[in-house]
Amino acid sequence: MTDCLFYGGKGGVGKTTCAAATALRLADSGRETLVVSTDPAHSLSDSLEVDLGPEPTELEAESGDEGGLWAVEIDAETQQERYERIATALAADLRSAGIRLDDEAVERVFASGAPAGSDELAALDLLVEYVDDGRWDVVVFDTAPTGHTLRLFDTPEVVSLALETTRSLRGQVRRIGTAARSAVFGPMAAMTGSSDGEDDLVALQARLERARDVLVDPETTEFRVVLLPERMAIAESERLVARLREADVSVGRLVVNQVLERPDPDCSRCHARHERHETRVQSVRETFDDLEVVTLPEREGEVQGLETVRALAERLPAEA
Repeated sequence: MTDCLFYGGKGGVGKTTCAAATALRLADSGRETLVVSTDPAHSLSDSLEVDLGPEPTELEAESGDEGGLWAVEIDAETQQERYERIATALAADLRSAGIRLDDEAVERVFASGAPAGSDELAALDLLVEYVDDGRWDVVVFDTAPTGHTLRLFDTPEVVSLALETTRSLRGQVRRIGTAARSAVFGPMAAMTGSSDGEDDLVALQARLERARDVLVDPETTEFRVVLLPERMAIAESERLVARLREADVSVGRLVVNQVLERPDPDCSRCHARHERHETRVQSVRETFDDLEVVTLPEREGEVQGLETVRALAERLPAEA
């Protein structure tokens, strides 16, 4: 069974670094691992210093163990054709029932790129594909900032209900269209119908229901919240944890990133920041006293390249 780890939090807290480091450690320990960026503003390729696309790319793990590291940046537009077929088929059914919706109207829905919500929809669609593929022992997700992440976990229920409604309406429309064709073509009416897109619609709904099952399964899925040692970040993380638990998502750990651990002895300002960070970390431990809290040190510059990411990996729990 494939395990799933999600790293989430507000923008700029280091989710990508944590996801990449954890995935690298898992791969080095001998587990086949895929790290996935679901953030439309991808930075995973920069962190790993490799060119990534919408298909999983195999990277090289440090050890000679059997485990390997793969990485991918989800592009909602690569899934667009699948969703567009559904919309096109629905438009055809509407036309057959005498409701005018021409091809240009359908195209306008997709003319400016993927429709609203497609980032989350594509992420869930591919979540099921990656988990059920069988190639990976663990899939680590670098999620978009908090708002996108919450929509990600809300999407299965919301979209599944919409798809169920769409299927019901489509059935009614198709019955109207069939009656109209029968009046014109008689026995030949059955040959003029079309089921294009029906299988796609059913399959998409099934994948979303499967995604929901994966997300709320504490045996396979863990969510880790990343935050900085700041008062507002603690409050936002508290709200995020509460929302995730309302959605029945298992929250396992918090990662406090960019903590000043070794201040310059000659820098009074550094000592003040060090004390402030210690106070904030203690506040995190008290606020989330039922969760494990992990700290990562403050670093100068960007964390880029496998070796730099690997240097942080030992500070992050590898179990999944």
